Amino acid sequence: MMPDQQTLPRSTWALLVVLSLGWGCNWPLMKLALAEIPVWTFRSLCVMAGAAGIFAIARVAGHALMPPRAHWPRLIGTALLNTTAWNIFIAYGLTLLPAGRSAILAYTMPLWVALLSVPLLRERLTQRRLLGVFLGMAGMALLLNDEWESMRAAPVGAVLVIGAALSWALGTVLLKRYPISLPTTSFTGWQLLLGGVPILIGAVLFEGDRLAPLSWQATGALVYNLIVASIIGYWAWFKIVSRASAIASSLGTLFIPVVGVFSSMLLLGERPDWSEYVALVLVLAAIATVIVPSSAGSGRRERTPLACPPEPPHDR
Repeated sequence: MMPDQQTLPRSTWALLVVLSLGWGCNWPLMKLALAEIPVWTFRSLCVMAGAAGIFAIARVAGHALMPPRAHWPRLIGTALLNTTAWNIFIAYGLTLLPAGRSAILAYTMPLWVALLSVPLLRERLTQRRLLGVFLGMAGMALLLNDEWESMRAAPVGAVLVIGAALSWALGTVLLKRYPISLPTTSFTGWQLLLGGVPILIGAVLFEGDRLAPLSWQATGALVYNLIVASIIGYWAWFKIVSRASAIASSLGTLFIPVVGVFSSMLLLGERPDWSEYVALVLVLAAIATVIVPSSAGSGRRERTPLACPPEPPHDR
Protein backbone atom coordinates (compact mmCIF):
# COMPACT_ATOMS: atom_id res chain seq x y z
CA MET A 1 0.00 0.00 0.00
CA MET A 2 1.35 3.43 -0.92
CA PRO A 3 2.14 5.74 2.02
CA ASP A 4 0.09 8.87 2.52
CA GLN A 5 2.24 11.46 0.79
CA GLN A 6 0.52 14.30 2.64
CA THR A 7 2.04 13.13 5.92
CA LEU A 8 5.45 12.16 7.28
CA PRO A 9 6.00 8.38 7.42
CA ARG A 10 6.33 6.91 10.90
CA SER A 11 9.92 6.00 10.03
CA THR A 12 10.78 9.72 10.06
CA TRP A 13 9.28 10.65 13.44
CA ALA A 14 12.32 9.73 15.55
CA LEU A 15 14.55 11.49 13.00
CA LEU A 16 12.35 14.57 13.30
CA VAL A 17 12.76 14.65 17.10
CA VAL A 18 16.54 14.33 16.78
CA LEU A 19 16.63 17.05 14.11
CA SER A 20 14.39 19.46 16.04
CA LEU A 21 16.42 19.19 19.24
CA GLY A 22 19.81 19.06 17.54
CA TRP A 23 19.33 22.02 15.21
CA GLY A 24 17.01 23.94 17.54
CA CYS A 25 19.49 24.07 20.43
CA ASN A 26 22.23 25.01 17.98
CA TRP A 27 20.95 28.54 17.32
CA PRO A 28 22.15 30.11 20.58
CA LEU A 29 25.29 27.95 20.41
CA MET A 30 26.11 29.32 16.95
CA LYS A 31 25.70 32.81 18.38
CA LEU A 32 28.23 31.97 21.12
CA ALA A 33 30.70 30.51 18.64
CA LEU A 34 30.44 33.43 16.20
CA ALA A 35 31.25 35.87 18.99
CA GLU A 36 34.82 34.49 18.95
CA ILE A 37 35.29 32.66 15.64
CA PRO A 38 35.24 34.48 12.25
CA VAL A 39 32.26 33.57 10.08
CA TRP A 40 34.01 31.80 7.20
CA THR A 41 36.40 29.96 9.51
CA PHE A 42 33.57 28.75 11.75
CA ARG A 43 31.44 27.45 8.92
CA SER A 44 34.38 25.82 7.10
CA LEU A 45 35.41 23.98 10.27
CA CYS A 46 31.85 22.73 10.74
CA VAL A 47 31.13 21.51 7.22
CA MET A 48 34.56 20.01 6.57
CA ALA A 49 34.67 18.17 9.89
CA GLY A 50 31.10 17.05 9.25
CA ALA A 51 32.03 15.74 5.81
CA ALA A 52 35.02 13.83 7.21
CA GLY A 53 32.89 12.28 9.95
CA ILE A 54 30.08 11.32 7.60
CA PHE A 55 32.41 9.74 5.04
CA ALA A 56 34.14 7.78 7.81
CA ILE A 57 30.77 6.40 8.92
CA ALA A 58 29.82 5.55 5.32
CA ARG A 59 33.14 3.76 4.76
CA VAL A 60 32.88 1.70 7.95
CA ALA A 61 29.27 0.79 7.09
CA GLY A 62 30.30 -0.32 3.60
CA HIS A 63 28.07 2.17 1.79
CA ALA A 64 28.69 3.14 -1.83
CA LEU A 65 30.66 6.39 -1.85
CA MET A 66 30.72 7.55 -5.48
CA PRO A 67 27.65 8.91 -7.28
CA PRO A 68 26.86 8.10 -10.92
CA ARG A 69 28.85 10.34 -13.27
CA ALA A 70 25.68 11.88 -14.70
CA HIS A 71 24.58 13.02 -11.22
CA TRP A 72 27.59 15.23 -10.45
CA PRO A 73 26.00 18.49 -11.74
CA ARG A 74 22.87 18.07 -9.61
CA LEU A 75 24.99 17.01 -6.61
CA ILE A 76 27.12 20.17 -6.89
CA GLY A 77 24.10 22.40 -7.45
CA THR A 78 22.20 21.17 -4.42
CA ALA A 79 25.37 21.35 -2.29
CA LEU A 80 25.83 25.02 -3.19
CA LEU A 81 22.24 25.73 -2.12
CA ASN A 82 21.89 23.45 0.92
CA THR A 83 25.38 23.92 2.35
CA THR A 84 27.27 26.92 0.92
CA ALA A 85 24.53 29.53 0.65
CA TRP A 86 22.66 28.35 3.76
CA ASN A 87 25.71 28.36 6.04
CA ILE A 88 27.17 31.69 4.93
CA PHE A 89 23.86 33.59 4.85
CA ILE A 90 22.89 32.25 8.27
CA ALA A 91 26.29 32.94 9.83
CA TYR A 92 26.35 36.57 8.69
CA GLY A 93 22.67 37.02 9.56
CA LEU A 94 23.33 35.77 13.10
CA THR A 95 25.96 38.45 13.60
CA LEU A 96 23.26 41.07 12.97
CA LEU A 97 20.11 39.57 14.54
CA PRO A 98 19.22 37.76 17.80
CA ALA A 99 19.62 33.98 17.59
CA GLY A 100 16.01 33.11 18.38
CA ARG A 101 14.55 35.52 15.85
CA SER A 102 17.07 34.42 13.21
CA ALA A 103 15.79 30.88 13.68
CA ILE A 104 12.22 32.05 13.12
CA LEU A 105 13.05 33.86 9.87
CA ALA A 106 15.08 30.88 8.64
CA TYR A 107 12.09 28.58 9.12
CA THR A 108 9.89 30.49 6.76
CA MET A 109 11.41 27.78 4.55
CA PRO A 110 8.18 25.68 4.42
CA LEU A 111 6.37 28.61 2.80
CA TRP A 112 8.96 28.81 0.00
CA VAL A 113 8.96 25.01 -0.40
CA ALA A 114 5.18 25.01 -0.75
CA LEU A 115 5.34 27.72 -3.42
CA LEU A 116 8.21 26.08 -5.34
CA SER A 117 6.81 22.55 -5.14
CA VAL A 118 3.76 23.37 -7.21
CA PRO A 119 5.57 24.31 -10.48
CA LEU A 120 8.73 22.21 -9.97
CA LEU A 121 7.34 19.03 -8.40
CA ARG A 122 3.67 19.27 -9.30
CA GLU A 123 2.85 18.58 -5.67
CA ARG A 124 -0.71 19.60 -4.87
CA LEU A 125 -1.41 22.36 -2.37
CA THR A 126 -4.23 20.46 -0.69
CA GLN A 127 -6.37 22.00 2.03
CA ARG A 128 -4.40 20.02 4.60
CA ARG A 129 -1.07 21.39 3.39
CA LEU A 130 -2.38 24.93 3.10
CA LEU A 131 -3.63 24.68 6.68
CA GLY A 132 -0.21 23.49 7.83
CA VAL A 133 1.59 26.34 6.05
CA PHE A 134 -0.90 28.89 7.40
CA LEU A 135 -0.62 27.68 11.01
CA GLY A 136 3.15 27.48 10.83
CA MET A 137 3.62 30.92 9.33
CA ALA A 138 1.12 32.38 11.84
CA GLY A 139 3.28 30.97 14.63
CA MET A 140 6.41 32.44 13.06
CA ALA A 141 4.75 35.86 12.66
CA LEU A 142 3.65 35.81 16.30
CA LEU A 143 7.17 35.05 17.48
CA LEU A 144 8.43 37.97 15.39
CA ASN A 145 5.82 40.32 16.83
CA ASP A 146 8.25 42.08 19.17
CA GLU A 147 11.19 42.10 16.79
CA TRP A 148 10.06 44.33 13.93
CA GLU A 149 11.99 47.29 15.31
CA SER A 150 15.24 45.34 15.62
CA MET A 151 14.74 43.93 12.13
CA ARG A 152 14.17 47.40 10.72
CA ALA A 153 17.35 48.49 12.46
CA ALA A 154 19.25 45.57 10.86
CA PRO A 155 17.46 44.90 7.55
CA VAL A 156 20.54 43.32 5.99
CA GLY A 157 20.51 40.61 8.66
CA ALA A 158 16.85 39.83 7.95
CA VAL A 159 17.47 39.70 4.20
CA LEU A 160 20.43 37.35 4.69
CA VAL A 161 18.46 34.92 6.86
CA ILE A 162 15.47 34.93 4.49
CA GLY A 163 17.93 34.37 1.64
CA ALA A 164 19.19 31.33 3.53
CA ALA A 165 15.62 30.06 3.86
CA LEU A 166 15.06 30.49 0.12
CA SER A 167 18.28 28.69 -0.80
CA TRP A 168 17.44 25.80 1.54
CA ALA A 169 13.91 25.59 0.11
CA LEU A 170 15.14 25.54 -3.48
CA GLY A 171 17.78 22.94 -2.63
CA THR A 172 15.15 20.74 -0.98
CA VAL A 173 12.80 20.95 -3.95
CA LEU A 174 15.60 20.24 -6.43
CA LEU A 175 16.59 17.15 -4.43
CA LYS A 176 13.10 15.80 -5.03
CA ARG A 177 13.04 16.95 -8.66
CA TYR A 178 16.46 15.51 -9.50
CA PRO A 179 17.13 12.58 -7.11
CA ILE A 180 20.68 11.30 -6.68
CA SER A 181 21.43 7.58 -6.48
CA LEU A 182 23.42 7.40 -3.25
CA PRO A 183 22.81 6.15 0.29
CA THR A 184 21.88 9.01 2.64
CA THR A 185 25.18 8.82 4.52
CA SER A 186 27.35 9.17 1.41
CA PHE A 187 25.04 11.79 -0.09
CA THR A 188 25.25 13.88 3.09
CA GLY A 189 29.04 13.65 3.03
CA TRP A 190 29.18 14.95 -0.54
CA GLN A 191 26.76 17.77 0.24
CA LEU A 192 28.99 18.94 3.09
CA LEU A 193 32.27 18.45 1.19
CA LEU A 194 31.24 20.05 -2.11
CA GLY A 195 29.33 22.85 -0.40
CA GLY A 196 32.19 23.37 2.05
CA VAL A 197 34.89 23.94 -0.58
CA PRO A 198 33.78 27.53 -1.42
CA ILE A 199 33.45 28.24 2.32
CA LEU A 200 36.98 26.94 2.98
CA ILE A 201 38.34 29.06 0.12
CA GLY A 202 36.58 32.09 1.60
CA ALA A 203 38.09 31.37 5.03
CA VAL A 204 41.60 31.26 3.57
CA LEU A 205 41.14 34.38 1.43
CA PHE A 206 39.23 36.59 3.87
CA GLU A 207 40.33 35.45 7.31
CA GLY A 208 43.62 33.56 7.06
CA ASP A 209 44.97 32.62 10.50
CA ARG A 210 42.76 34.92 12.54
CA LEU A 211 41.54 32.14 14.87
CA ALA A 212 42.53 33.07 18.44
CA PRO A 213 42.38 30.92 21.60
CA LEU A 214 38.74 30.21 22.44
CA SER A 215 36.80 30.33 25.68
CA TRP A 216 35.24 27.12 26.95
CA GLN A 217 31.82 28.37 25.85
CA ALA A 218 32.92 28.91 22.24
CA THR A 219 34.85 25.63 22.26
CA GLY A 220 31.80 23.72 23.45
CA ALA A 221 29.60 25.42 20.85
CA LEU A 222 32.11 24.53 18.12
CA VAL A 223 32.27 20.87 19.18
CA TYR A 224 28.46 20.71 19.24
CA ASN A 225 28.36 22.11 15.70
CA LEU A 226 30.97 19.68 14.46
CA ILE A 227 29.23 16.58 15.80
CA VAL A 228 25.54 17.22 16.41
CA ALA A 229 24.63 19.92 13.88
CA SER A 230 26.94 19.00 11.00
CA ILE A 231 26.95 15.19 11.18
CA ILE A 232 23.81 14.01 12.96
CA GLY A 233 21.59 16.94 11.94
CA TYR A 234 22.42 16.98 8.24
CA TRP A 235 22.14 13.21 7.98
CA ALA A 236 18.72 13.22 9.70
CA TRP A 237 17.46 16.02 7.45
CA PHE A 238 18.43 14.37 4.19
CA LYS A 239 17.03 11.06 5.44
CA ILE A 240 13.66 12.73 6.09
CA VAL A 241 13.69 14.39 2.65
CA SER A 242 14.39 11.02 0.98
CA ARG A 243 11.35 9.44 2.65
CA ALA A 244 8.67 12.16 2.44
CA SER A 245 7.32 14.80 0.09
CA ALA A 246 9.03 18.19 0.00
CA ILE A 247 6.14 20.05 1.66
CA ALA A 248 5.64 17.46 4.41
CA SER A 249 9.39 17.39 5.12
CA SER A 250 9.63 21.17 5.38
CA LEU A 251 6.57 21.51 7.63
CA GLY A 252 8.07 18.92 9.94
CA THR A 253 10.98 21.26 10.66
CA LEU A 254 8.79 23.97 12.20
CA PHE A 255 9.51 22.82 15.75
CA ILE A 256 13.20 23.71 15.27
CA PRO A 257 12.73 27.51 15.59
CA VAL A 258 10.52 27.01 18.66
CA VAL A 259 13.36 25.06 20.29
CA GLY A 260 15.71 27.79 19.08
CA VAL A 261 13.68 30.56 20.69
CA PHE A 262 13.25 28.80 24.03
CA SER A 263 16.87 27.61 24.20
CA SER A 264 18.02 31.16 23.41
CA MET A 265 15.82 32.47 26.19
CA LEU A 266 17.20 29.86 28.57
CA LEU A 267 20.80 30.86 27.86
CA LEU A 268 19.94 34.55 28.21
CA GLY A 269 17.90 34.06 31.41
CA GLU A 270 14.74 35.48 29.85
CA ARG A 271 11.19 34.23 30.40
CA PRO A 272 8.81 33.47 27.51
CA ASP A 273 5.63 35.52 27.38
CA TRP A 274 2.15 34.61 26.14
CA SER A 275 3.06 35.06 22.46
CA GLU A 276 5.76 32.36 22.66
CA TYR A 277 3.28 29.88 24.14
CA VAL A 278 0.58 30.65 21.58
CA ALA A 279 3.14 30.36 18.80
CA LEU A 280 4.20 26.99 20.20
CA VAL A 281 0.59 25.76 19.98
CA LEU A 282 0.27 27.01 16.39
CA VAL A 283 3.51 25.34 15.35
CA LEU A 284 2.52 22.06 16.99
CA ALA A 285 -0.80 22.25 15.15
CA ALA A 286 1.06 22.84 11.86
CA ILE A 287 3.29 19.83 12.50
CA ALA A 288 0.20 17.76 13.30
CA THR A 289 -0.99 18.29 9.71
CA VAL A 290 1.96 16.21 8.49
CA ILE A 291 2.13 13.77 11.43
CA VAL A 292 -1.49 12.73 11.98
CA PRO A 293 -2.72 10.43 9.18
CA SER A 294 -5.43 11.97 7.01
CA SER A 295 -9.01 10.81 7.46
CA ALA A 296 -8.86 9.58 3.86
CA GLY A 297 -5.79 7.50 4.73
CA SER A 298 -7.45 4.21 3.83
CA GLY A 299 -8.97 5.60 0.69
CA ARG A 300 -7.62 8.12 -1.77
CA ARG A 301 -3.84 8.58 -1.75
CA GLU A 302 -2.00 11.51 -3.16
CA ARG A 303 0.73 10.62 -5.58
CA THR A 304 4.08 12.38 -5.65
CA PRO A 305 5.38 11.53 -9.13
CA LEU A 306 8.85 12.99 -8.65
CA ALA A 307 9.82 11.63 -5.24
CA CYS A 308 13.31 10.30 -4.57
CA PRO A 309 13.86 6.64 -5.46
CA PRO A 310 14.17 4.06 -2.67
CA GLU A 311 17.58 3.99 -1.06
CA PRO A 312 19.81 0.92 -1.05
CA PRO A 313 18.70 -1.58 1.64
CA HIS A 314 22.04 -1.35 3.50
CA ASP A 315 21.37 2.27 4.46
CA ARG A 316 17.95 1.76 6.00
